[in-house]
Amino acid sequence: MYKLLLLSACLVMGHQLLSQGFQVNFQGQKQQGMGLAGTALMDDGSSLFFNPGGASFVQKDQINLGFSPIFSNTLFVDSATGQGFRTNSPMGTPFSAYGLFSIKKVDGLKLGLAAYTPFGSTVEYEDAWIGRFALTRLQLKTIFIQPTVSYKINDHFGIGAGFVLSTGSVNLQKDIPVQDASGTYGHAELDGKALGYGFNVGVYAKINEQFSAGLTYRSQVNMEVKEGSADFTVPASLTANFPDGPFTSSLPLPSVTTLGLAYTPNEKLSIVLDVNYVGWKAYDTLAFDYATNTSSLVDTKSARKYENIVAFRAGVDYKITSKIAARIGGGYGISPIQSGYVTPESPDNNRVYGTLGLGYQLNEHFKLDASFYATKIERTDRNLESGLSGTFTTIALAPGIGLTYNW
Repeated sequence: MYKLLLLSACLVMGHQLLSQGFQVNFQGQKQQGMGLAGTALMDDGSSLFFNPGGASFVQKDQINLGFSPIFSNTLFVDSATGQGFRTNSPMGTPFSAYGLFSIKKVDGLKLGLAAYTPFGSTVEYEDAWIGRFALTRLQLKTIFIQPTVSYKINDHFGIGAGFVLSTGSVNLQKDIPVQDASGTYGHAELDGKALGYGFNVGVYAKINEQFSAGLTYRSQVNMEVKEGSADFTVPASLTANFPDGPFTSSLPLPSVTTLGLAYTPNEKLSIVLDVNYVGWKAYDTLAFDYATNTSSLVDTKSARKYENIVAFRAGVDYKITSKIAARIGGGYGISPIQSGYVTPESPDNNRVYGTLGLGYQLNEHFKLDASFYATKIERTDRNLESGLSGTFTTIALAPGIGLTYNW
């Protein structure tokens, strides 16, 4: 039983890192207003993320900062009892920061530095909920840092590439179904820091004044947890079964290939479409290696069998006046999680979402952008590992705001 409990805790950790349900796609406020699409429309420093090949087509040098707080909560209804349990998750805090700079001595060359948060959130369930032995709290933080080079070959084509350094941390907590003399359940906490490397490359084609296209590839990043810490609070008679100590693991973040199209029929209207192919199949097996093993604490390997998926994103930008732009968009994404593998941390399903946005040119140098994202996800499943069976309903809302300074 103790082996199963520990394995369950470890699997939870991987789900939070990798589930599309917790993948953060907020890397640019203008794009967020247009359904999160922007691979073929080059307008600001966020092109360093969306398409390094087109960053050299951004007319001015600039600093771009954005913040999109996420308000997300989940209701779980147990299939056997009909009892409901909710999360008390705090606000998520994804951000993006971009700097894009021309090199005066080399025509067509731009350098950039990007920092953004493609994965990260905190999930916390109410006290004494039915899945407390699978999870009570999970916090994930990741930051991608990406120095980038972009080169405008001519008026129609650009190429670019960025090196990605990924830093992160994870903290998982769960109860263990053993009790001390006072009736208090045991508790497990896994904590670790992770590091990974990857790249982001792209090509951009401005076919004519109306049409443009982009193709990008963001590589898989293997997050290495080299010295995590496992801490257990259990009755004194069981301390030998659950020794505190370090562990190691490797967790893959998937590759993303994106084809983007943009159509600008006139100076007021822009229409964009992105199609993403996400390599979730890389998350086939999750393994953990503990420095100290016992009969209850053994190294684990578990099949996850995630599937590659396709997502579609589209939106419109319309300039109401020379200073004000309105945006609307939406998208559809397929879940990579097969039946039998849904957990409290990744109650993901195929999703439809909608977005709104607004841009305001404050003056010659400053621009303000705002966005709003909303989705509702429902998934009914029985987890093969834990036996937890029921329906998860998640509602997520994310307002966003960004400021751009150009010169």
